[in-house]
Amino acid sequence: MSKKLSRPDSIVVTPFDKPEWLALIAASGCEPFIAVAANDQEAAALPMTPENGRLEPLANWYNFIWRTLGSADPAILRELAQALKSQTHRVTLWPIPDEDGSASALEAAFHAAGWSVRKTACDHNHVLEVNGRCFADYWATRSGRMRTTLKRKAKKVEVAIHDHFDPAAWSAYEDIYRQSWKPEEGDPDMLRAFAEQEGRAGRIRLAIATHGNIPVAAQFWTVESGTAYIHKLAHLEEHKNLSAGTTLTAALFQRVIDDDAVSLVDFGTGNDGYKQDWMELDRPRYQLDCLDPKQLKAWPALLKRIIRS
Repeated sequence: MSKKLSRPDSIVVTPFDKPEWLALIAASGCEPFIAVAANDQEAAALPMTPENGRLEPLANWYNFIWRTLGSADPAILRELAQALKSQTHRVTLWPIPDEDGSASALEAAFHAAGWSVRKTACDHNHVLEVNGRCFADYWATRSGRMRTTLKRKAKKVEVAIHDHFDPAAWSAYEDIYRQSWKPEEGDPDMLRAFAEQEGRAGRIRLAIATHGNIPVAAQFWTVESGTAYIHKLAHLEEHKNLSAGTTLTAALFQRVIDDDAVSLVDFGTGNDGYKQDWMELDRPRYQLDCLDPKQLKAWPALLKRIIRS
């Protein structure tokens, strides 16, 4: 396709907007369905997959966001929404951000194309806007409990931060994750492929905390375009008394703020209490459930929606 498929200059491209990410998801077993519309200068695309009798995002639980790729032109988005009626009676999309206008633009486009659209908040995204602070300035604003914990426990573990993919460090991360309180990993092979990809590009920040040569905590971050993304973290419950997770997180915050000079730290989706300890802003993520009222297959879901409301 020769049309321009790029975000407006004001929109930061995330790892989840890239063809490489979508290729990893497709390789993991999802069937890609990419809807595209264009005018003479630019194009927009919706990367989706047929699932559960409808079209859903080409995404998985590792995604911080899902959104339109390329142009946000209302006419192009409306054309996309209109064309999808020939493919399905239902389109359900999430987790869409709206600080960049993505959710509102898609909601308006599907509504203008005649879909019945229900927009709901479906998740949280906790972030830190650095606002020019150094790590010491940021850390001074954290709770007394956090600062005391780090002061007392930091010397109990050794921290190593890798800015390239290290097989031994990744193996340690996987071992810690398997033994941690975390749910079963969604697709460990895909995550490793992503980590290797980010490592080759120099964007990985893979941190391991050890106590007596035993890895007890691990975190997987990436840094790109002024943003640090916290993808995964885990620690061994049997060594919880070491507070290695706090020490490791503080070390990574210091690295990305003081050395990588990021302007934003993104803790992904979820409303865990520990995320609120470290972050200062909670941004909603939205779901759009779009039904075509002119198709009989959409009527049962439309009826349920009416009853619930």
